[in-house]
Parts: sequence; structure tokens; C-alpha cells
Amino acid sequence: MAESLKSFALFLVELRHSLKMLGGAIIGGTVVLYFLSSQVLHVFQNHLGEHLYFFSVAGPFLAHVKLAFFAALYVLMPLCMYVLWKAAGKPFHVSGRRLTWFVVATSLLFYCGTIFCYLVTLPFGIKFLLSFQSQELQAVISVSRFVNFVVLFILGFGLVFELPVFMVFTAQVGLISAATFAKNRRYAVLAIAILAALLTPTPDLVNMSLMGAPLYLLYESGILLILLLGQSKDVAKQE
Repeated sequence: MAESLKSFALFLVELRHSLKMLGGAIIGGTVVLYFLSSQVLHVFQNHLGEHLYFFSVAGPFLAHVKLAFFAALYVLMPLCMYVLWKAAGKPFHVSGRRLTWFVVATSLLFYCGTIFCYLVTLPFGIKFLLSFQSQELQAVISVSRFVNFVVLFILGFGLVFELPVFMVFTAQVGLISAATFAKNRRYAVLAIAILAALLTPTPDLVNMSLMGAPLYLLYESGILLILLLGQSKDVAKQE
């Protein structure tokens, strides 16, 4: 318990040292990308085929600010991953090439997840939700809620696609073994199903599968990567 508390304290100290730099970068990125937010919103509208409206005077401005903020997070995700992994690796002496590997791998998986969501899941989800329209019931979508809906799902998909790298990290620092991941596969499937239901735009089986199936494959890939890359000696002895 004492060792765990010490590791957590080291993580918080290292994270605190980097948060000011990261916060400044995100604020600066938001300001710069605000001037490009109209073009980004136009791209989303054309891709998803939606007409947008606003219901308050400040609605469009706030929507563009939120879009610029999330765009800054998207662009600066490698920096966010560097800050996170540097802090998480401090208690376990993870640095150098290993730190670089974790940053690059999580960043690539994040962008793969966001692209998959943008090209596959979002169009299917929005088409399904809007299929309930009729002559008596027409959709009027506010720009603010449209921005929230799109960016949260895209970022959510990106984050969950990073699962294999976090599995490898827990194994290499001696927290969880490959055997434990494999033994608890049934619980992982249940957790994936719940997560897919929460994060996909619609609760139907097709859209849940569009997220659940890749996420389960990523879980299995994480187990395989742990075995290929090796895990901590302590965990290997436990197995």
C-alpha cells in the first residue's frame, strides 16, 4: 500500500509540473484554430449532410470556441500523451525509447480511432437517428449540440482505441499480466459491450458492433503484444 501511494504521489508531482505547459499550448492552439473553426464546421456539415441552426445570440460564437478547443486537443494529442506517459512512467522508471514508443503508439491508435469514427460510425449513427423524421416531425439541429455530439464521439473513439498500449504498460510495470487479461476475457467483453452502448451514437446492434468488434480485437491484440514484447519479471514469476 505504501509503495502504491508513493508511486501515485510521484505521478501527481510529475503531472503537475507539465500541466502548465500543456494548458498554455491548448489555450494557444484554441486561439489559432478559432480562425479555422468555420472551415472545420463546414467539413463536418458536408460529410454528414446536416443543416444547422442556432437559438441564442451567442450560440454560433460558443459553438466555434468549443470546436476550436476540441480541435486543439485533437492536434496536440501527441503532446498530451507525452505528458501523461512521462508522469505515469516516472514511478516505474519508464523513459527514453520506451517512453517514445508509448507516446507514438497511443497517438497513432488515437488518430486511427477518430478516423474510423468519422468515416464509419458517425454517418451510420446520424442516419439511423434521423430516420425517425416524418412530415409531422422534422429535425432542427442546433449548431452547439451538433458540435458537442460530433467531437465527443470522435474523441471518445480515439481514446478507447488506445487500449492495447495501456495493457502493455500495465504488464511491463508489473501491475497486470497477460494471463490475467486472458483469464478475465468474459468480463472484458461485458465491459466492451457497456462501453460501446454508451459511446456509440445509437443503441442499435449494428452501431454498437461497429465499436465493440474493433475494441475486442484491440483487447486481444493487447494480450498478444504483451507476450511478444515481454512483461515484467515479477509478473512472469507469478504466472
